[in-house]
Amino acid sequence: EYFPVPDNDTPIVSIATDPEATRTQLMVFYKHEPIPNEIKLSQAGLVLNYIKSAAATMINERFQEMVQKPNAPFTSAYAYDDEYFVAKTKDAWTVVGGSADDKIKDAIAAMIRETERVRRFGFTASEYERARTNILKQYENGYNNRDKERNSRYSQEYVSSFINSEPIPGIEYEYNMMNMIAPNIPVEAINQTIAQLIGDKNMVISVSGPEKEGLVYPTEDELVAAINNVKSEKIEAYVEEVSNEPLIATPPTPGKIALVEKNEALDATVWTLQNGMKVILKTTDFKDDQIVMTGSSTGGYSQYAVQDPINARMMNNIITLGGVGNFSATHLTKALAGKTASARPGVSLTTQDFNGSSSIKDFETMLQLVYLYFTAPRSDDDAFQSFIQRMETQLKNQEAEPMVAFSDAATKALYGDNPLTKRTKVEDLAGIDYKRIMEMYKQLFRNPGSFVFTFVGNIDEAKVKPVIEQYLASLPGKAVKGEFIHVPMDYLKGKSENIFQREMQNPKASVFIASTGNMERSQKNTLLMSIFDQILDIVYTEKIREDEGGTYGVYTQGGISRYPKGQSTLQIVYDTDPTKMENLNAIIHRELKSIADNGPRAEDFSKVKEYMLKQYNENLKENSYWMNVLDTNYFYGEDNHSNYLTILNSITANDVKNFVKEFLSQGNEAV
Repeated sequence: EYFPVPDNDTPIVSIATDPEATRTQLMVFYKHEPIPNEIKLSQAGLVLNYIKSAAATMINERFQEMVQKPNAPFTSAYAYDDEYFVAKTKDAWTVVGGSADDKIKDAIAAMIRETERVRRFGFTASEYERARTNILKQYENGYNNRDKERNSRYSQEYVSSFINSEPIPGIEYEYNMMNMIAPNIPVEAINQTIAQLIGDKNMVISVSGPEKEGLVYPTEDELVAAINNVKSEKIEAYVEEVSNEPLIATPPTPGKIALVEKNEALDATVWTLQNGMKVILKTTDFKDDQIVMTGSSTGGYSQYAVQDPINARMMNNIITLGGVGNFSATHLTKALAGKTASARPGVSLTTQDFNGSSSIKDFETMLQLVYLYFTAPRSDDDAFQSFIQRMETQLKNQEAEPMVAFSDAATKALYGDNPLTKRTKVEDLAGIDYKRIMEMYKQLFRNPGSFVFTFVGNIDEAKVKPVIEQYLASLPGKAVKGEFIHVPMDYLKGKSENIFQREMQNPKASVFIASTGNMERSQKNTLLMSIFDQILDIVYTEKIREDEGGTYGVYTQGGISRYPKGQSTLQIVYDTDPTKMENLNAIIHRELKSIADNGPRAEDFSKVKEYMLKQYNENLKENSYWMNVLDTNYFYGEDNHSNYLTILNSITANDVKNFVKEFLSQGNEAV
């Protein structure tokens, strides 16, 4: 039996603060009666879920558009309709947002105002057309890949059905029904239903955030007054700028494929385009309607890291803020409505790259985006100012978070005062130069011929060939490989220890232990590090969590970097009672020494190798795995696939012992 949630005529307001909170969270609830289970399980339930999903999609698009503008009232906002918290006897139209410390009341008012605008005027026909198209596309994607669905998806549906009485008719039924239902539900029906869900009564306001000096929260009376003020306002109907402009008005003249090769070992086709770009294609049937893409070129922000560290570090967060071509980021989202296609440029320390995916039908759209990001990157000063304002709010709140101080200390223990590894702080924001960052971006992406693009999925080479010729081979470029500049990113040598204290409501000790050293990045060494890492997971779970009851879990991560040079690192992180820290640290080191001196326990070693073999066989049926294999092969010149099983099977427990002994003997440890 579930307890009833009572109705309320006047708004209920809850304000809660916490010294260790790192952000302000705002929630506005419009409570209403839940859908009865017998309706949920009928076709009417499917209709209601569609209506609520469409409404949430549309208002969230408005919220996102508002966030992109300077001086936005909130840093984020989104809405949905579901259970009121965890109650089974009440549902709620819920709006969730975040705000700067000095804009809490403004943010709440803006969230309510936009909701009130929807209640009074509803959504426009163009908004609804996009939402409906996007929802139908999601069902189409699920239907097209229905034969390759993971077991976890089915188990999630069964759990949801058991707990929430959600129907599970299967994707074929849902796809067919949705294509019958959605085209026959007009925007007026959406607006009428949502207006009924968003009532004048049953409102609840929740404000939670950090407790700190100088931060004054609005009172309950002030928030209730803000609600009443908004409801008495003369609110205008939403007006949308609608454009049917194509992504590329005049398609480029196609280029040509200069060379065609076949990689029999990896079952891939290799095209060298006239501009020097290499294109790798592998056709699979793992997903019936999926193509994944990556593109890589050497260089990265290493070119600018030493002279201009703040702009170099922030590049990846900023380069796509302005959208692309003639489209702002907001308008680009609208232009892509109903399409399953994405492509995004990125910049790491040593590479500039693209990542994307598409359905078969929208492959051309994905490549149009790539073409535009090469030829027509776009700046948007308003979007940049909005980003800086959101960052300022986020970074200010971080300063009160003990774990941020802990992370800073761990980074300093590994790298010292290297400016490239420092966390961005509020005072750094003034040094970010948007124009300079976009100039750096254009410089890094100026030669498409230096890129290697890899496509994996349900690919028909004859059909994608003219698309690749038009949008990739047409790009200017030459076959000159890019170069990265060696940047000082070495780990500190020797042993160091940094113990500091911060006042906390619930005292705990957080421990970070990192061992580092120089090491060749070979496939065997990479596998040995992975085996070592996984064995430690088993050992520490038993010795520290189960035997000592000292922590919920010990996190371990080992790796070997490729650039600027081969460096290995093993990080061990856990939380515990301060009184247990010294003893647990001793166990951590004891078990490391035991593996170095005696090798791993036979059962642990066997278990890890069995798991890696199982994981390998599962990976063989993943498009993302083959994309990584081919990209690594053609971009880095490393074959991590062909000899994987041979090398894995050849590794002995003694190999692990020697590997660990050599690694730890370098004597570099930061605590």
